[in-house]
Amino acid sequence: MKSLRGLSCLELNLCVLFVFVFLKGLVLGVYAKEKEEAVPQFTNAGETFDRLVSGKLTELLCISGPPLKKGKIRLFHGLHQDFPSVVVVGLGKKAAGVNDQENWNEDKENIRTAVAVGCRQVQDLEVPCVEVDPCGDAQSAAEGAVLGLYEYNEFKQEKKPVVTAQLHGSDGKEAWQKGVMFAEGQNLARYLMEAPANYITPMKFAEVIEQKLRSVNSNVKVHIRSKAWIEEQQMGAFLSVAKGSDEPPVFLEIHYSGSANANDSPLVFVGKGVTFDSGGISLKPSSGMDAMRADMGGAATVCSAIMTAAALNLPLNIIGLTPLCENMPSSRANKPGDVVRAKNGKTIQVDNTDAEGRLLLADALCYAHNFNARAIVNAATLTGAMDVALGSAATGVFTSSSWLWSHLYEASILTGDRVWRMPLFEHYTKQVTDCPLADVSNVGKYSRAGGACTAAAFLKEFVTVANWAHLDIAGVMSNKDEVPYLGKGMAGRPTRTLVEFATRLSKDKQSV
Repeated sequence: MKSLRGLSCLELNLCVLFVFVFLKGLVLGVYAKEKEEAVPQFTNAGETFDRLVSGKLTELLCISGPPLKKGKIRLFHGLHQDFPSVVVVGLGKKAAGVNDQENWNEDKENIRTAVAVGCRQVQDLEVPCVEVDPCGDAQSAAEGAVLGLYEYNEFKQEKKPVVTAQLHGSDGKEAWQKGVMFAEGQNLARYLMEAPANYITPMKFAEVIEQKLRSVNSNVKVHIRSKAWIEEQQMGAFLSVAKGSDEPPVFLEIHYSGSANANDSPLVFVGKGVTFDSGGISLKPSSGMDAMRADMGGAATVCSAIMTAAALNLPLNIIGLTPLCENMPSSRANKPGDVVRAKNGKTIQVDNTDAEGRLLLADALCYAHNFNARAIVNAATLTGAMDVALGSAATGVFTSSSWLWSHLYEASILTGDRVWRMPLFEHYTKQVTDCPLADVSNVGKYSRAGGACTAAAFLKEFVTVANWAHLDIAGVMSNKDEVPYLGKGMAGRPTRTLVEFATRLSKDKQSV
């Protein structure tokens, strides 16, 4: 065999490439010490690795600094030939359980955060593959890894290295794969929301979803409805928004038939799909307007949730309805004071053209009543008032159905992507129905007061079923540093909560 000194440049480069390709990082978890003098308490995978290296990991962890805090890391090299880089991550207290104050499962959130931080460290080292400790909850570990490593870099010449995350060991393979699917669903929503509005137009959005769903499950049918179809359906409120743009509107309709009985009442998801919102004639300030490419976050999250449900083969029927268009200030656009007619015949006074999402949803909710729905759930980046009320801590939920609320709330505890119940008082209904020119106004009579609540009250005017919930996701649309396992940018929330909610409904046989 040749020595390295005798190798040609080409042979040497090939050797380096071979070594690099097969390099792996390893992320291992360690719990917070219960006693000051105690040795580090590793997870099962961590203990196994520590024995493999004759206790060297424990030794290094003890002498390299203070005990690891939750979400913090320590990096070691040269411990094992298969893993040149080992990242130890702090998981916090062991078996912390559900935190009633925070309304989430603390163990799961700690794992997601710790694993994401560890995987990003491996990515910074430009190591192409990382094996991840399941940390006692392989699904949460997978979610942390896949969500933490995601970055939208579609149009950048310089991109971060792609890192593949794998389960370390064989404990929890099925749960790991489930976590990967949950996270990939949210990443699809992030991709759609982050993409420039000149790239993700209404038609392009529909085509991306159709392509994704076609490759996931044969029990899915996708209908991309044209402007002519929308006109036939007499969706005058939706069309009044779309007419301000040169981009034609699209009504995307998805049918996933997962139940053994095709006639089972479906869960109907409705998502607001404004692929760019300028505010129309009621023009938004230019500062921050670029973020309005994500005003189709409702459509992105519900479509991604359906894709994930189909990938998981959930045993229930789901229908997705997303009206897609742009809200632009052309000479054809809605003017403040205009009156338009919705699909159910109700007239709407458009007092603010920037309150356009509820116009799209009004017609889509009317159409949703054609399907004998078990429940109707709509999601929309609907109001800045929701962001003011809750910030990015939780999605605001408006519903009169305690059954529906319980499932959404309990689902969010598991996913860590929380929801918070908001009021649907008659107090707010009066503010939108006391209207001089039409049956209902698209803004409350007291302008900004209770804006998220009056928007929900407006939508309620187009719903007759008992089990309906409106999710205002404006506050959770983007992420700065609030959710540690999501990078900066569009968040794709609450996709995983919608998937978990659908999972719970598939197991709940209650007839409603």
